[in-house]
Amino acid sequence: MSEQEREGEFVVLTDENGESHEFEVIDVINVEGKDYAILAEPGEEEEAFVLRMESDEQGNDILVDIDDDEEWERVAQAWEDFQDEEDSDEEEDWETDEDEDDHDEDDEDDEDDERDERRYR
Repeated sequence: MSEQEREGEFVVLTDENGESHEFEVIDVINVEGKDYAILAEPGEEEEAFVLRMESDEQGNDILVDIDDDEEWERVAQAWEDFQDEEDSDEEEDWETDEDEDDHDEDDEDDEDDERDERRYR
């Protein structure tokens, strides 16, 4: 299954008390050749957490806690960089849309000016 197919999926994780909790897969990122799932409670994308994706003996995908602080820092930084890049792209798209709107308004103003000139001749 590709990274894009995993995004938007839901997974159920069991905590140390045996209680099941549903999480949404917000994203899957690759850092230094390893895949990591960014998970959040449904509707709570502000508070996400990261688990490393591995395969068990049967080849099934499993999610594993990241115990190494340096690994966690690398993944967290990669996720932040990705988010910053996405935010920057969205701002550029918004600015482009705004510029196009300005051009449309300029065109409308020009048409209004032409009508006014014809009316006052």
